[in-house]
Amino acid sequence: MRILVMGAKGMLGTDMLREWKSDDVIAADSAEADIRDLPQVRKLVASVRPDWIVLTAAYTDVDGSEKNRDLAFAVNATGAENVASAAAECGSRLFFVSTDYVFDGNSTRPYEPDDPIHPLNVYGASKAAGESGVRQFAKQWCIGRTSWLFGAYGPSFPEKILRASETRPELAVVSDQVGSPTFTRDLAGAMLQLIHAGAQGTFHITNSGTCSWFEFAREVLNQAGRGNVPVKPVSSSEFPRPATRPSYSILSPASLNRSGITMRHWKDAVTIYLQDLRAAGKLS
Repeated sequence: MRILVMGAKGMLGTDMLREWKSDDVIAADSAEADIRDLPQVRKLVASVRPDWIVLTAAYTDVDGSEKNRDLAFAVNATGAENVASAAAECGSRLFFVSTDYVFDGNSTRPYEPDDPIHPLNVYGASKAAGESGVRQFAKQWCIGRTSWLFGAYGPSFPEKILRASETRPELAVVSDQVGSPTFTRDLAGAMLQLIHAGAQGTFHITNSGTCSWFEFAREVLNQAGRGNVPVKPVSSSEFPRPATRPSYSILSPASLNRSGITMRHWKDAVTIYLQDLRAAGKLS
């Protein structure tokens, strides 16, 4: 199977290339095609003619999206439409990576793929628009929503916490937002299984288990041998950010489980993540 990974130099894209050894995987990034430019995308897809296109390229700066709305929509919405159109023209299937931030966090139970969406911030709105474009323009598509991504080959919350613990006497982390941290290696593995199964539709893909950002930080520090660093729980109102975050970001695993796929607990994933950081020389 030939798979074109667009966004191959990002955190998820890097782990996809490391995990996917059984297929003919072609890596592409903005140097090969700017997804905002339809002719560039068409040329790349036509030259590769992949069975699947995996679109991980995105503008992921949640706070930056608030002041760069046009850029966020150009990449996350128009870019997705362009790739979907090129995929349809070449008869390729498209896997689009989306986010829990398409929801508003007002649910009292884990979100299912067909629950109504209502983004609270520009980033979430741009990804929701991208989902709409994929459904409209791609003939065969799969959308994988995920949450709280972390990995060893890109900036993520755990590494920021580890770096902060080296210089600050005390850390303050939000405790009133809950979700499921998701390891990019595990996400890549689940996506590979869905692609090999010819999956179609919308899926929620996260590691199992839930926590707050505060609990996530404590676990990372404990496993890294830095459990003595004080961590103070704070409310979202005490730690204001440009972009509003949903307080509840838990995605139901039912859609994934029906495909015979289960994900390990996020705490177990943290253990492997720290091993990857050490192997990459980012953690002593």
